[in-house]
Amino acid sequence: MTDRKPLSRSAYILIICCIAAIGGFLFGFDSGVINGTVDGLQSSFNSDSVGTGFNVASMLLGCAVGAFFAGRLADRFGRRTVLIVSAIFFLVSAWGSGIAGDSMEFVVYRVLGGMAVGAASVMTPAYISEVAPSRYRGRLATIQQVAIIGGLFMAFLSNYVLAYVSSSAVAELWFGFATWRWMFWIELLPASVFLVALLFIPESPRYLISSGRQSEARRVLGLVMPEQEVGDKLDEIHTTLDRDHKPRLSDVVNRATGKVHGIVWVGIGLAVFQQLVGINVVFYYGAVLWQSVGFSEGDALLINVISGAVSIGACLLAIALIDKIGRKPLLWVGSVGMAITLACLVFAFSTATLVDGNLQLSDDMGVFALLAANIYVFSFNVSWGPVMWVMLGEMFPNQMRGSGLAIAGLFQWLANFGITMTFPIMLASIGLAGAYGFYALCAALSAFFVLRWVQETRGKELEEMAYE
Repeated sequence: MTDRKPLSRSAYILIICCIAAIGGFLFGFDSGVINGTVDGLQSSFNSDSVGTGFNVASMLLGCAVGAFFAGRLADRFGRRTVLIVSAIFFLVSAWGSGIAGDSMEFVVYRVLGGMAVGAASVMTPAYISEVAPSRYRGRLATIQQVAIIGGLFMAFLSNYVLAYVSSSAVAELWFGFATWRWMFWIELLPASVFLVALLFIPESPRYLISSGRQSEARRVLGLVMPEQEVGDKLDEIHTTLDRDHKPRLSDVVNRATGKVHGIVWVGIGLAVFQQLVGINVVFYYGAVLWQSVGFSEGDALLINVISGAVSIGACLLAIALIDKIGRKPLLWVGSVGMAITLACLVFAFSTATLVDGNLQLSDDMGVFALLAANIYVFSFNVSWGPVMWVMLGEMFPNQMRGSGLAIAGLFQWLANFGITMTFPIMLASIGLAGAYGFYALCAALSAFFVLRWVQETRGKELEEMAYE
């Protein structure tokens, strides 16, 4: 058999990575669609602020479960298989969330969707990292974040268009169903594409080797790298896998000391800090946030669309930079940028006044807050947004990649749940300024964490990743 030409091989790698990244698109869409449905959920289910917070955050419990078990199941059944199951869950959740008649039914479907999001969040970067060449692995893995933000943007845009057509999220749209229900049903289209497309991509070669499927692994490696390099790569992968057992959860523990490997703690730190900076408050509660300081529902939804466009631009810049300047510099610069812009938001919100029981910003402060918020979103999406997922997908040694991702993913989504669940409570108690002050402090701490504990992975083969 003749070797593939480099151009056709590169195109093939790009295509299969983009297919895997549709999971990121659905991750973003499923996370962002709730943004425009909050008023509809409150109206339809008669929920208070705590109940609404749980309706919004319930998906994140499923995300934690999905992220944890996806890593373990992927070590047993394969990365591609887990992604296929997640696509089916996306379909069921999108339909069920729209037909839900009460909070309990809605929460069940959202948790199911959360399991799909959690699984896709860890398996997409793992799959991309395991099929992509090291020289541009960062750029390909960053496609996932572009897809996530693309999904968020499309969710914001579809929410805005549907609400514009019907006049509000609670108004009837088509066939007698409320607009907020159609916001969920739009997701059925990309979820169907994801399911079908996954049937045409190969399994991860590193999973195939760990499962003893040598000939299949050789065939897949031949699709993504020159044929003359396949033999050496097979040998390298074999040397990083324990001969006495397949990958398992206990691999995260150092057998000699009985302690968890240091790299696992770094992964947990990356995962948790990505949430503690408060980015998903903007994604999940953006419409509520801007309405709370005086913007109309339509203007608030339009601001979400603008933020989504800014995020996509930032992710494209990250793609251009991540394999040139590295992961660690991007993380640190992003942390500093977020700390400064969050402090600006704290200042702006502290000047708000009460008008008829609602917070109101002056025109100048409204513009200042919008600029600060969008620079904050840009700072996140050029750094922690894509880079955290890139690093989690590549930083763990082959033997413990599934287990490391499972644990880091679990902590990531638990932190996401905590931040999302507590925001309405913080909003009602200490106000926007207090809540954003906490996020600003966490952003500043994340800069110190990066300098002290994060190691650069740019240009390294996955077989070079160390346990400590």
